[in-house]
Amino acid sequence: MSELINNSRYRKEKLKELILKLHDGAAPGKVREELISTLKHIPYGEVVEVEQELIAEGLPESEVLQLCDVHGEVLEGHVDQSGAKEIPEGHPVDVFVHENLELKKVTAKARELFASLPKVPEGNFSNFRNVLRSTFNDLMDVDKHYQRKEYLLFPYLEKNEITGPPKVMWGKHDEIREQLEGCIALLKEENLSKSDLSESLELLYEPTLKALDDMVQKEEEILFPMSMDVLTKEDWWNIHQQTMEFGFTLYDPETDWQPEGFTSSTQSSETGSRDGTIQLTSGSFTSSEIMAILNTIPVDMTFVDKHDKVKYFTQGEHRIFARSRSIINRDVRLCHPPGSVDIVEKILEDFKSGKESHAPFWIQMQGKFILIEYYALRDATGEYLGTLEVSQDLTHARSLKGERRILSYGEKKEE
Repeated sequence: MSELINNSRYRKEKLKELILKLHDGAAPGKVREELISTLKHIPYGEVVEVEQELIAEGLPESEVLQLCDVHGEVLEGHVDQSGAKEIPEGHPVDVFVHENLELKKVTAKARELFASLPKVPEGNFSNFRNVLRSTFNDLMDVDKHYQRKEYLLFPYLEKNEITGPPKVMWGKHDEIREQLEGCIALLKEENLSKSDLSESLELLYEPTLKALDDMVQKEEEILFPMSMDVLTKEDWWNIHQQTMEFGFTLYDPETDWQPEGFTSSTQSSETGSRDGTIQLTSGSFTSSEIMAILNTIPVDMTFVDKHDKVKYFTQGEHRIFARSRSIINRDVRLCHPPGSVDIVEKILEDFKSGKESHAPFWIQMQGKFILIEYYALRDATGEYLGTLEVSQDLTHARSLKGERRILSYGEKKEE
């Protein structure tokens, strides 16, 4: 029997048989027992091939999608990854894996919050709900992780004629997005009570957290090892270079991966100019020069586009408010505590309508006087392009007296 068990064709036919048993309504527990007793560990590539074959043989993708979670549970811990390639630090898959680590921390935090719900006094429920809402806002950041898979990774798999698993997984992404949106929408309801939230746990919140964790399992046991086998180094380099168009999820890579033999592309694709120069009506500069200018001026700037996505922030030496590249392409509403979202909404609404174009605030923070201003950005025709947040520490400026008319360097202050 051992020679059959070690035969790839036999394993795939047996796995297909087991999945079809699930399709016909067999209990997952019994199927799992049969899987363990007959197949022990299944190479990840064979799991993918079986999914592909089932779809090719006529099992509708919608049904494969419905079975996805069940057969994922059956296979959990029994997918053989012994032949998986090593993942370089900073590689797109390495980034995906680190994002998964952060996601699982947040799902664990959410579960801890729900476990403490019975002990939350009614008078503290509003604060508890805000913390929970912030937690699910963080989980919604998984959308960037999924988009990078959908628009960067899946096309390369499809070029290699791996079409079934990406379609099934994309469908699960959409389900999870809808579940998260439902979770957040319920937490936004003004009249939500503690009992309402308790009653929704089994129906909405627990399945959502499970779906997120299950997707991590599917990625790390099957999708990523398979992708490392199939994609070339050039494929991964192209994915890596486009990653910042989507942004990171809850994680900012410490290492910028650059495989041997590959260098950063010229700026011509970004600027439309052969020599990498950005040409404006009042002059020009290279991308390196504009980066130096923006990171040298003594203010923090963050740009939010017309779709309310964070697209850029300066990286000066002395930032006032910490920023991580994980906020890139994130909805700006999700970058603020729930208590201040109404203010953000109001500013965006007034800027878009043309009612207002400037919203200043100032605060005292750690002995410093901080000015925070929001500006509506518009083109020559007045069309709204986005919002610019500008923050600066005015503590020293407010203390200046008299005049300084002679050259003086350093931190000397003229009284």
